Amino acid sequence: QVQLVESGGGSVQAGGSLRLSCVASGASIRRYYMGWFRQAPGKEREGVAAINTGTGKLFYGDSVKGRFTISQDNADSAKTTLHLQMNSLKPEDTAMYYCAADRDPVQLWKTSPAYWGQGTQVTVSS
Repeated sequence: QVQLVESGGGSVQAGGSLRLSCVASGASIRRYYMGWFRQAPGKEREGVAAINTGTGKLFYGDSVKGRFTISQDNADSAKTTLHLQMNSLKPEDTAMYYCAADRDPVQLWKTSPAYWGQGTQVTVSS
């Protein structure tokens, strides 16, 4: 079992920045791929960024490349903290952001990850 707890959402004006965090704990957490996804009302879920927590390999969705940065903090051996630094925010970035994890990268990015956090709201005003 993997537990994911997000924090850091909020409201910001266009051009501003926010940093989301997700604390991931559970057995063999370093064997999981982890990522950030978002969903706005009436829209499909969108992959934002992902990371292989074992190798550190990164992946970004096209709409956020160059503006968002995903990173991980493994200082605590019992957990991994995933961060999403979001810069140059746009109104179209407004959505509920979710942290997710899966052992299979395809399952994580293309279908439905096994584990989800509760979500944190990001609102960007123009």
